[in-house]
Amino acid sequence: MSSSYNFTKITPEIVDLASLCTKNGGIDVELYSKYDVKRGLRDINGKGVLAGLTEISEIISSKTDAEGNSVQCDGELYYRGYNIIDLVAGFTQERRFGFEEITYLLLFGELPGTEQLDSFKRILSDYRQLPTTFVRDIIMKSPSEDIMNGLARGVLTLYSYDDMPNDTSIPNVLRQSLELIALFPLIAVYSYQAKAYYHDGDSFFIHQPVGEYSTAENILHMLRPDSKFTDLEAIILDLALVLHAEHGGGNNSTFTTHVVTSSGTDTYSAIAAALGSLKGPKHGGANIKVTMMFEDMKDKLSDWEDEDAIRDYLAKLLHKEAFDRSGLIYGMGHAVYSISDPRASILRQAVKKLSEEKHMEKEYALYNKIERIAPEVIAQERRIYKGVSANIDFYSGFAYSILGLPPELYTPIFAIARIAGWSAHRIEELINCNKIIRPAYRAVQAQREYVPLSHRNGETGE
Repeated sequence: MSSSYNFTKITPEIVDLASLCTKNGGIDVELYSKYDVKRGLRDINGKGVLAGLTEISEIISSKTDAEGNSVQCDGELYYRGYNIIDLVAGFTQERRFGFEEITYLLLFGELPGTEQLDSFKRILSDYRQLPTTFVRDIIMKSPSEDIMNGLARGVLTLYSYDDMPNDTSIPNVLRQSLELIALFPLIAVYSYQAKAYYHDGDSFFIHQPVGEYSTAENILHMLRPDSKFTDLEAIILDLALVLHAEHGGGNNSTFTTHVVTSSGTDTYSAIAAALGSLKGPKHGGANIKVTMMFEDMKDKLSDWEDEDAIRDYLAKLLHKEAFDRSGLIYGMGHAVYSISDPRASILRQAVKKLSEEKHMEKEYALYNKIERIAPEVIAQERRIYKGVSANIDFYSGFAYSILGLPPELYTPIFAIARIAGWSAHRIEELINCNKIIRPAYRAVQAQREYVPLSHRNGETGE
């Protein structure tokens, strides 16, 4: 018997049921303070609840002074104990691409030598080949308008092509992780090409990856019809991948990786769950919101030099009177950093060079103004408990737009980078914990007597 429901339509019946969810789903906000619940697993100052230990990366946003007080400081980020500033300086000064080297460091805990790095690159290159007919049968059939969904579907489908999908031994999980690291760019870019053809009416083309290319070079090569890109374009994209590759065990998608891994499930399920987390606009999807916000801002401001007009627009954002009326200035503030996000500082310098190459200095200057003015406006309008500064999303979206990357790929590119960190954390969880993550929630619903169906009122439930 066929159903009469349209699965993509919100019917009046669904609206009524949703109102019931809202009516009975609200929890008194004062109860969170009463029971000392750390909402978002963070305290009022933004400090996260300690849920685990890791050797993969470290984020520093405050230091202890001589009197023993915690003092906010410029943000610092360490991959396996190495300052991200030193790592970036190392490969950029030697004019090398860094993502593959950083991936090796995150997975294995040590910087590779020349032979180790060359061997690792060959392994990734050999894995950059999707199963036969995968593009036709999986990517081209029912292409998704959201590339993150296409990426997640591709990851879950790879389970069916794996002879040992449920084997959680470290050698097998490492093998699966390396395959996913190598294949993410292909699945993401090919999913975009299918979407562009079927949904946007653009031409459809597939470029095979080039063996000797870096991850960043292959993304640009596979994405562009003529496969052409400048050295600076590839360098900037590679830098963005490095800066997005890892950010501690507590960020939402990496914590998701830990939680799902702790259940003993397979690699494909764990990574698909992380992708679902990263897709959210409060996480990986934020850089798209930044670029959309700036497009709206540029449309509303007649003079990009008028700082009073800029302040007025930013205040309207906070008052839910502009852009998407969310009350947010996207790209400003971070759950951990206060004074500065080191990733944003590094990317800002690189984007300046790219904006000069692309003759977009005026847009870059506007970003600089917003970075300076927004924290002042936020401090005036909101009660804040720690400093507010630009985060990496503030400049990454701008970098991608200068590179001419389609907005649909902004978050997937984040995933192409972060799969390195997710893989390292999954392996760390498997090695060290062997205990399912199961935090507590306190029930605050009063206990009630059961009411027979014949005695219930449809409106009150009694």
